[in-house]
Amino acid sequence: MKFKHPLMQNNITKKDFDIVIKFLKNEPILTQNKKVEKFEKLWSKWLGVKYSVFVNSGSSANFITISALKQFTKKKEIITPTLTWPSDIMAVINNNFKPKFVDINIKTLSMNSQDVIKNLTSKTAAVFITHAQGFNGLDKTLLNELKRKKIILIEDVCESHGAKFNGKKLGTFGLASNFSFYYAHHLSTIEGGMICTNNKEFYDYCIRFRGHGMLRESKFKKIRQDSKKFKDLNKDFIFLNPGFNFRNNEIGAVLGINQLKNLNKNIILRNRNFKCFLDLLNSEKFYTEYNLNGISNYAFPIILKNKSIKERNLFEKYMKKHGIEFRRGNAGGGNQLRQPYLKGFEKLYPASGANFFSLLQE
Repeated sequence: MKFKHPLMQNNITKKDFDIVIKFLKNEPILTQNKKVEKFEKLWSKWLGVKYSVFVNSGSSANFITISALKQFTKKKEIITPTLTWPSDIMAVINNNFKPKFVDINIKTLSMNSQDVIKNLTSKTAAVFITHAQGFNGLDKTLLNELKRKKIILIEDVCESHGAKFNGKKLGTFGLASNFSFYYAHHLSTIEGGMICTNNKEFYDYCIRFRGHGMLRESKFKKIRQDSKKFKDLNKDFIFLNPGFNFRNNEIGAVLGINQLKNLNKNIILRNRNFKCFLDLLNSEKFYTEYNLNGISNYAFPIILKNKSIKERNLFEKYMKKHGIEFRRGNAGGGNQLRQPYLKGFEKLYPASGANFFSLLQE
């Protein structure tokens, strides 16, 4: 179905295409090379972290990050939101951690921080927070409690490039953060993602994991010298830890470098559009009381105050009639505990809190 008002549009501009074509004319190496390294350094500078790892998707960034987490903790529970993209939870499960679900705060669409704090135990390995749709999900109370209990924070910032808490960009508060560069995000490399951290050991593990676990992928000479321990092996093919090929390529990096130049302007425009739409909503029928501090809008959420299924269906019918594309239940399908892949998990690890979204989407 063709929509008059599509949900998203390609974020790649003609100027982006022209720069890629110019790059290709020189018959360069297209697999991961110097452009990838340049993009990683520029992104790190823009975000305000020491290290970044460019990968082929935000989902891959999630998987590598949670895999790397195993090098820093022996605990097995990760506090996870019920409202998130599925790859966050899948990364937790597929790395043999146990997700402990916490419901959202409607003002931020992120986990309710008080419920997160209530669920912190001696088994908690990390809190994996999703900054959904451009909203900030952090507060001082949560950050102080995590610091006091020495619990690791992982940030999913895939939908919130440039959003801030207390003037500092999201993605700089925890051990690591993940970003997505899918084609309609704030910045696009067509497909792509980034892992960010200030921790040297974490960074090096992610670098190696991205490249099959090969020792030669390490950026640090001292670590690469470990090849001397394996004298019977070809030093170019020493696989130090399990890994996959999650690399991106030079074309994606060229796009990312060019798009980064306009990212701040893009964020300003997105926020202006969001506030314009929000002002037009009837606050008696729709929820409008979001926390807009530090916002970097990704999508426009429409939440009906009346939980009537009939009213919801009528509203959806109206949207379709006028050619307006939408996604019911957020981009990831809403409350993940209702999805088939988590069958049984809702009994083992029930969501804490009012379960707001499950009420909305019955």
